[in-house]
Amino acid sequence: MDWALTREIGSKALLAGAGALLLYWTYTAVKLVLSARGINPLIKQFFTQVASGQVDGAYLLTTKNYRTHVNRKQFIQYLAGLRLNKYRNLKSGRPRLQEGQLILTVKLLTEAKEELPLDFTFVKVEDQWRIDRIRTVGA
Repeated sequence: MDWALTREIGSKALLAGAGALLLYWTYTAVKLVLSARGINPLIKQFFTQVASGQVDGAYLLTTKNYRTHVNRKQFIQYLAGLRLNKYRNLKSGRPRLQEGQLILTVKLLTEAKEELPLDFTFVKVEDQWRIDRIRTVGA
């Protein structure tokens, strides 16, 4: 009788723990999705401006912090080094929250299925997302 009672309580505790874990995961996922609103239009605007030659507009989508560490000339050299004109598509990854910053890996794809993964770090500046860092993944 005691073994059956222990097993029943253990099963209920396990189910309660799994339910709590599922609830926490759902809450975290919803929080992340809601906080990341505005990122995809910013990424699209950034690459649209770069593709159309409006590098200054793309540069202004970055934070003041970024612009103090990377001047306009370095920004242009970095973009030129990426040879972005050979990429035709981009695939956005899953955003990650770290210390108030949102990190998103974007993969640029060629028609030959070559990939260039870039990590974009975003911060909110006056209720708008801005690019705080661009890093080539694996570099």
